[in-house]
Amino acid sequence: MLRVPFADVVSALTAALAGLGFDSDRAARCARLFAETTCDGVYSHGIERVPRFLAMIRNGSVDPGAAPVCVQQLAAIERWNGRRGPGNLNAWASMARAVELSAEHGIGCVALANTNHWMRGGTYGWQAADAGVIGLCWTNTLANLPPWGASVPALGNNPLIVAVPRPAGHVILDMAMSQFSYGALTAYRQRGAMLPVDGGFDAAGNLTRDPAAIEASQRPLPIGYWKGSGLAMMLDLLAALLSGGLATHQFPADPLRETGLSQVFLAISLARLQPAEDSARMADAIVASVLAANPAAVRYPGEQILKTRAENLRLGLPVREELWEELLRA
Repeated sequence: MLRVPFADVVSALTAALAGLGFDSDRAARCARLFAETTCDGVYSHGIERVPRFLAMIRNGSVDPGAAPVCVQQLAAIERWNGRRGPGNLNAWASMARAVELSAEHGIGCVALANTNHWMRGGTYGWQAADAGVIGLCWTNTLANLPPWGASVPALGNNPLIVAVPRPAGHVILDMAMSQFSYGALTAYRQRGAMLPVDGGFDAAGNLTRDPAAIEASQRPLPIGYWKGSGLAMMLDLLAALLSGGLATHQFPADPLRETGLSQVFLAISLARLQPAEDSARMADAIVASVLAANPAAVRYPGEQILKTRAENLRLGLPVREELWEELLRA
């Protein structure tokens, strides 16, 4: 495993994207979003995802030149069409617009249709928190999660992100609807490690901690069993209805053709409700009360990312040697 300086990773990715139809500013932003995801330790959705992203550009699923456009406005709510442009750029623009709307109305909502995989959903939670607002966002996906009581995928593993700004360290929850995302399963399998708890079913229908068995069966375990199954369905409903876009059952099963997704981005202005110091004091008290339950073991959502980010900025981003060579060739 190589350790590559953050700036070098961004530079290499920017050059690769510029050769595929991105203008310079969008190539740099897209590259930085991938690099930041790896820097934060979400390796499955950072630069490890770039080869798949490039393949989707080449097969026409992602249009590198397409930027999202607003198609309907209703006060604090807007509908946007992503025009099947790069998913992380579309998502970034949508959360930025939701933040702008929250400054005007106290709350802002951008419902985005016809977009692509947004890579790490937590990126847009950090974006909202850095802007000083509460952020919520979610996306639907292709069918890769069986409903509770079924063995055939019919739900999307629809990530949900909730972000709360805090000067001492933002609180960011980034969760899939399965106990372990497919990216996490791959990471455990590649390390030759078993999951710490049951993560899905094997081919015989038995609960297992073996990530390879779950990948083979395509039966990850919904969070909270039937509750996670229900939440996944509700997120799909809300994303499709609010954006006027497609739902999970309308996407092809091929991950390289997973396009036309629906997403929702919400921003809530705390500054319109109370002084910033009051919000910080309340958030700090809640975090402290949770950590006090077991200071040696309990972490608040987002805490580990701050530690990983600092380490990777200091040492360089961990990159597989063969992946780095592939990116340089691209």
